Amino acid sequence: MNLTRRQRGTGSVGTAARATPPDPGVEGKVLWQRTVGGKDLTLREIHLPPGTDTGWHYHDGPLYAWVRSGTLSHFDATCAADGVYPAGHLLDEPSGSGHVHIGRNLGSTEVVLDVLYVLPAGSPFAEDAPNPGCPFG
Repeated sequence: MNLTRRQRGTGSVGTAARATPPDPGVEGKVLWQRTVGGKDLTLREIHLPPGTDTGWHYHDGPLYAWVRSGTLSHFDATCAADGVYPAGHLLDEPSGSGHVHIGRNLGSTEVVLDVLYVLPAGSPFAEDAPNPGCPFG
């Protein structure tokens, strides 16, 4: 899951305007990246401090995440929780603008995710999306 459009070289949070930016302190770091067969495969480490969220977004390709620590609460565009993922659990996110979502750390422990992105070559980690009308994010 990406959290914003990132600068690919540094893996840091970009400064471009977002419809719903991630909270301060949400960070991502590229651990590994390769382009194979027109796809960018990128492994990132994402940190969400307690009480933060990723901002509303979607991805141009699927991604697969492992929760290393904490508990990630995941919400879809209907504002419904579509998953709660404690440490040791896997989650996947489908691609496309029909899959707008937000990840939130509602706990008191930092959430750390290892995320594999499988994106069309040159795509950003995520596409910004406006809050669909939820009382959070």
